[in-house]
Amino acid sequence: MTPPAPRSDRPIFLDLADQIADDILSGAYAPGTQVPSTTELSVHYRINPATAGKALNRLVDQGVLEKRRGLGMFVTADGTEILRTQRQGDLLETYLAPLMAEAARLGMTPDDVVALIRSHVEFSASRSSTTHPTEAPR
Repeated sequence: MTPPAPRSDRPIFLDLADQIADDILSGAYAPGTQVPSTTELSVHYRINPATAGKALNRLVDQGVLEKRRGLGMFVTADGTEILRTQRQGDLLETYLAPLMAEAARLGMTPDDVVALIRSHVEFSASRSSTTHPTEAPR
């Protein structure tokens, strides 16, 4: 378990819920897999068990986790897809909508924005392939 990145402007339970969601999206917890218990989370992160429980319950409320009485919390069959859909909506609202608004103010068309993004991706890919040091011959 990777510790949640501390953010002073948000409650800890939200950071923990996001971390568990990140782990689900990365495949660390596949559908049907049990996630750590409230006790395990509270001990691992040195937080109040109620805080850990609140994080897990948030994911239950979203349909990402399900409680199995006496067994624990498990990723639902649709949990990964629910998270992916939520995150795509967040991406649109947080980044894409403001990007398109600024592009419009600059007189750019959607095609211009797509071309700019493609150019950036290609540039980033070319930089990352040249920045990895190669092993020196022996």
